[in-house]
Amino acid sequence: MTIATTTSEDHSAEHEEHPDLRVWGLLTFLASESLMFGGFFATYLFFRGTTAVWPPEGSEVELLVPTINTIILVSSSFVIHFGDTAIKKNNVKGMQLWYAITAIMGAIFLGGQVYEYSTLGYGLTSNVFANCFYLMTGFHGLHVFVGLLLILRVLWRSRHPDEYSATNHTFIEMTEIYWHFVDIIWIVLFTLVYVLTLF
Repeated sequence: MTIATTTSEDHSAEHEEHPDLRVWGLLTFLASESLMFGGFFATYLFFRGTTAVWPPEGSEVELLVPTINTIILVSSSFVIHFGDTAIKKNNVKGMQLWYAITAIMGAIFLGGQVYEYSTLGYGLTSNVFANCFYLMTGFHGLHVFVGLLLILRVLWRSRHPDEYSATNHTFIEMTEIYWHFVDIIWIVLFTLVYVLTLF
C-alpha cells in the first residue's frame, strides 16, 4: 500500500505568487492609445498638407493659454516623479504632498483648456481644422481627466496607514507612468497644432 506524501517544496510551489503584470498591462494599453493618437496626428498632417490655407481663416489658435498649459503639464511630470521617489523612501507624507500638487496642476490644465474652448469663436463642426483640433485636444483632455482621477485615488487610499510603502507602491508607479504618457502626447500635440501654425 502506497501512501502519498507532500513535501514542503510542494506546498511552496502551490502557494507561489504569480508575478505582478499590472505595469506590463498598463504599458500595453498605452501602446494601443499611442496608435490611436498616431492616427489622429497622421490625419491632421494629411489635411494640413492638402489644404491651401491651414488653419482656415477664422479658425486661428491662440498661443498664450496653451503655452502656459504646456509649462504646467510638463512641470507636473517632474512633480509627480518626486512623489514616486518619496514613496520609495517610505515617505508617505511626501508622496501625498507631491501628488496633491500634481492634481492641482492637472486641474489647472483642464481649466485652461475649458477657457480656451470658450474663447476660440468656432466649434467642432466649423471646418476640417476645427474638427481635428477639438477631437485631438478633447481626447487628450479626457486622458488628463482620467490621470487626475488616478492621482486622486492614490491620495484617497493613502489615508490608510498601510496602503502604500517602499515595498508596496505599484499603483503609484502606474499612475506616474500614465501621467508621463499624457505629457508626452501633449508635447507632440502642442507642436503640431499650435507651434506649426506659426509657419
